Amino acid sequence: MNIRINKIITGLLFCLAFNLLQAQQNNDSQKCRYTKTNYGYLMVLREGDNVLAEIEKLAREQKIPSANFTGIGFAQDATFGFYDFGEKKFHPKTFNKVEMGSITGSIAWSENKPSIHMHGVATDDKFDAYGGHILALKVGTGSMEIYITVNKDKLERKIEQPLNANVLQLPCLK
Repeated sequence: MNIRINKIITGLLFCLAFNLLQAQQNNDSQKCRYTKTNYGYLMVLREGDNVLAEIEKLAREQKIPSANFTGIGFAQDATFGFYDFGEKKFHPKTFNKVEMGSITGSIAWSENKPSIHMHGVATDDKFDAYGGHILALKVGTGSMEIYITVNKDKLERKIEQPLNANVLQLPCLK
């Protein structure tokens, strides 16, 4: 009889733990990712969030004409790219479990979709620093804060030759 009661109690505890875990995961996925500020938006991203995708999503949802941003936080994966002008492509290098000491970038538009240009500096547990153009960035343990300053004018990016680079286009002043 005691073995059966123990199995029932163990089963109930397992079900309770599973339901609590599910509730926590649902709560995490429903947490607010950004809020409006006097200058634009403040994003707080959490473990596993794709930073570039979340900024693109915000730009689309809020119809941001253009913006610049800065940020800090812990990254699970940070992929930097060094542009080879001869080959006209980025050579990527990924760093895991790094602190993003600085993130900076801009939001513009290209072919009716957000175009994010991001650079940053990451440090590892030995305080060695790596930096440059960010191709991919995923939030690690903790969070990442991104402060977005919105500009009133819509800006576009276009591929310019001969470098095949996606360049921000500025309106000429009259």
